[in-house]
Amino acid sequence: MTAVTNVVVVVIGLVAFMMLPRSSGEERSRVRAHPPAPSPAPSTAPPRATAASAKKVKANEAGLVPVIMYHRILHKRRASIDRTPAQLRKELERLAKSGYVPITAAELAAGKIDIPAGTHPVVLTFDDGHPSHFALDRNGRPKNDTAVGVIYKVAAEYPAFRPVATFWVNRAPFGIQDRGRQRQAVKWLLDHGFEVANHTYSHPDLRRLSGKRVSEQIVRQERLLKKIGVPASTTFALPYGSQPRKRSRAHDGKWDGTRYHFDAVFLAGAEPTVSPYAKKFTRFAIPRIQSNGKTGDCRRWCTTYWLDWLDKHPRERYTSDGDPTQVSVPRKLRATLSPARAKSVITY
Repeated sequence: MTAVTNVVVVVIGLVAFMMLPRSSGEERSRVRAHPPAPSPAPSTAPPRATAASAKKVKANEAGLVPVIMYHRILHKRRASIDRTPAQLRKELERLAKSGYVPITAAELAAGKIDIPAGTHPVVLTFDDGHPSHFALDRNGRPKNDTAVGVIYKVAAEYPAFRPVATFWVNRAPFGIQDRGRQRQAVKWLLDHGFEVANHTYSHPDLRRLSGKRVSEQIVRQERLLKKIGVPASTTFALPYGSQPRKRSRAHDGKWDGTRYHFDAVFLAGAEPTVSPYAKKFTRFAIPRIQSNGKTGDCRRWCTTYWLDWLDKHPRERYTSDGDPTQVSVPRKLRATLSPARAKSVITY
């Protein structure tokens, strides 16, 4: 079914991408209006997890993690995959109330999940680098109804909701053409803990391209990102969720003397991913969940369905033990962990 859903997303995405442009209200607090740079990491280590503490919070670090896929954030939706600022805010508030804490795609892929005990990781991902994702006002602050603006509004109301996300961008990040302004935008995002990474140069369907052209699309974008101050991407999102005919081209290749490698490749649908510590973690085909309601294919494959399902099956989702140096699971799930990824395991 994931493959079927990816086909649907490809068709919808092709329509939505054809419509992409090429090229606000009083705040409740200064934090919301002008988010600060992230605080330095605390000097003291988090408490060490034990079997007793893991059992108390029902930790399950072999559980499912929702990776949510967003596209344009528009006051008036033009395609089914668009969301309005109000819809985005409502979904993020639901996540916050349910104990989800955002991490980046790179952190998921690396298994660096450092969130409080009893909470659940969620990865917020935004494709295509649309202007509705991020823009600064004349005072250098994120505009209110952009994705970043909405994320900070929710974080201001729910302090445990970490304001980070992953932006996979193309040749004109956030609709910006000027290189200087592109550097300013990505610097702001990187300085505030967000991830900016490769989504190809011109957003083609990679399955339709030769292997050489697949690598060209990836390398050209990686070179552009380097010019504007983005470190080498460790994650990559497939345009339309479409795999190249030779799938390894999506994560390793070479063009014009430049090599590339990604630690993880993300699809366009349609269910939560297993834990990065699990044997079944497919790092070069990580599924995502489209943000949407419960009609049509979304009756089974979009966020409303899956967040409802995870609420009804809390033991199936990833629940943190609060200790990033340990992996805690119920004893019956010990065999599901990858020995290479989870060397320090607590069972209860």
